[in-house]
Amino acid sequence: MNATSSSEGGPTATDPGRIVLLTTSHRVAPGLLSWPAWQALHGADRVLCADGAHPQIPYLREAGIGVDEVSPTAEDLVDACDGGRTLVVVATGEGEPRLTDGLARLAGSGRVRMPDLELLPASYDLPGARLLDLVQVMDRIRVECPWSSRQTHEGLAKYGIEEAYELVEAIEDGDRDELREELGDVLLQVVFHARIAEEDEDAPFSVDDVAGGIVAKLIHRHPHVFGDATATTPDEVKEHWLRTKAEEKRRTSVTEGVPLGQPGLALAAKLSSRVRTAGLDVPLPAGEGVGYELLALAARAEAAGVDPEAALRAAARAYRDAILAEERAGAPAEQQEQEQELEWEQEE
Repeated sequence: MNATSSSEGGPTATDPGRIVLLTTSHRVAPGLLSWPAWQALHGADRVLCADGAHPQIPYLREAGIGVDEVSPTAEDLVDACDGGRTLVVVATGEGEPRLTDGLARLAGSGRVRMPDLELLPASYDLPGARLLDLVQVMDRIRVECPWSSRQTHEGLAKYGIEEAYELVEAIEDGDRDELREELGDVLLQVVFHARIAEEDEDAPFSVDDVAGGIVAKLIHRHPHVFGDATATTPDEVKEHWLRTKAEEKRRTSVTEGVPLGQPGLALAAKLSSRVRTAGLDVPLPAGEGVGYELLALAARAEAAGVDPEAALRAAARAYRDAILAEERAGAPAEQQEQEQELEWEQEE
């Protein structure tokens, strides 16, 4: 502090005091504050909050801390600190920009002896905290939006498929911004379905149940991370995964759990992988026609570690590019110039 002290060690009348701006996260339960925050609150001469409905206020008062529901100006705060007083301002959700801007102007003027200013985060977000915002927004949309409030699992199914394909396309394009957006769209599908599931009368579940289920699954299938097992190679990790998965599912056939509605090449590769992993000797069915030829190609690709669906998409994209190149080459010169000008405008 820049305060002066009396011979007894206490603040003098010329001590400009101290202002503490206390910030909290709405994603953390009210009352769960850091120890430095509680020390500042208990040691303050006065605690102020402009929002009378601030969620922290009941918990502060329960802890014996008086809170004045006022919205002071920067000048008011500086004057109230005169004489070495400490004021704690419990920030609202907006962070008190009007107050902090006013204090900055006073400090910049050089005409006012300013109190010590301190920003003290009393609670802060942990990684993944914004997921809570998503859950809250989805809950409100489900209640208030005429379209979203009428959706069902069956009606949304097609969007889940579309978003998954768009995510794959973003990955293949290498577009980081698009990848982030598409991951959000896929995440929306999960939260949307979980919110709908809460309303089921017979077997309701929530997004917490979904998250809890996958957490338990991941821990159980990674004994080399959360248990006493060891794994030093990807193959050993896969062995752990398959063994624990088999224990969980208790399936009677390797074909169980293979969705037949997925694209044909992916389906063929998945069946081939299940057979190979289980050590079964099942020859490919004999037959004539493109279907059997594609089945054999898919099985051969899977055995070689190649995703036949991704390989075909890559080839198809190359074919698409060749078509575009041919179309441009055959376009009239005037059209090519217009397309070039359009590309320049988009780049600018």
